Amino acid sequence: MNQRSFRIAAATGCALLAAGLTPVCAGSAQASPGTAGRVTAPLADAVNIPWLSGPVVVAHRGASRVAPENTLAAVDAADRQGFKWVENDVQQTRDGKLVVMHDPTLARTTDARRVFPKRAPWRVRDFTAAEIARLDAGTWFGKRYARERVPTLAEFLRRMEDHDLRLLLEIKSPQLYPGIEARIVKELAGAGWLDRGHVRRRLVVQSFSARSMQTVHRLVPDVRTGFLGNPPLNELASYTRYVDQINPQLSKVNAQYVAAVHRLRGVHGRRMEVFAWDVPLGNHARIASAYGFDGVIV
Repeated sequence: MNQRSFRIAAATGCALLAAGLTPVCAGSAQASPGTAGRVTAPLADAVNIPWLSGPVVVAHRGASRVAPENTLAAVDAADRQGFKWVENDVQQTRDGKLVVMHDPTLARTTDARRVFPKRAPWRVRDFTAAEIARLDAGTWFGKRYARERVPTLAEFLRRMEDHDLRLLLEIKSPQLYPGIEARIVKELAGAGWLDRGHVRRRLVVQSFSARSMQTVHRLVPDVRTGFLGNPPLNELASYTRYVDQINPQLSKVNAQYVAAVHRLRGVHGRRMEVFAWDVPLGNHARIASAYGFDGVIV
């Protein structure tokens, strides 16, 4: 889809969700917030997409409707379609390397079952980086992607840099990988992603783990962070000590919940943001307007 098509979709879209399907605030319990990290001065301007008014639009796992998710091909496709932001998922191999993969196992999006038939359940953490590099991460999506591999975080960052894209990085299941936050920070620093320009405008780190976001904030206080989920209203204020965003699933929140988040200031002194996920592309502008979202992960 080109930029003109995106504008048309944003302007027209489909009819907004029917009243009977309007989500309500779930308020489910989340990880208990702990000790907050250091607080620094407020960051600069909020992120925005130059060619699309309204919310920030993030390509979920890259342009995963037209290319295999979390691959370099999905990054290239996101760039071609006019996205400025890409979301990815980072996990750790048995030998401590960082790879871009959503599922805790390799079974769904690679040919691990065929290459390593005796290694069930094919968990990411049970394989070395060299073993994962052997896998085909594209054929499951389409034959034209048969040469796609599972990228390392370093490879992913380089491709993002090539396209001048912005990154919403999710630390996936950090409880499985003690110390992964420090390894990610080291990788980001080595790739130049912790300089002033990237930190101010091109990087957000998020996770379903409150403890993980506390750790990231402690290690790199300037980096913007987001909590994935919808904490109960009476607990929202405690998250402001270490995150800038609350990023829920669309079906778990309503406009009143978003407004409650917006009344708070995040760790960098700016109004807390809400980036919702599972938002349908094409109807995203209308939904974002109705709910008050700052960003949508489509």
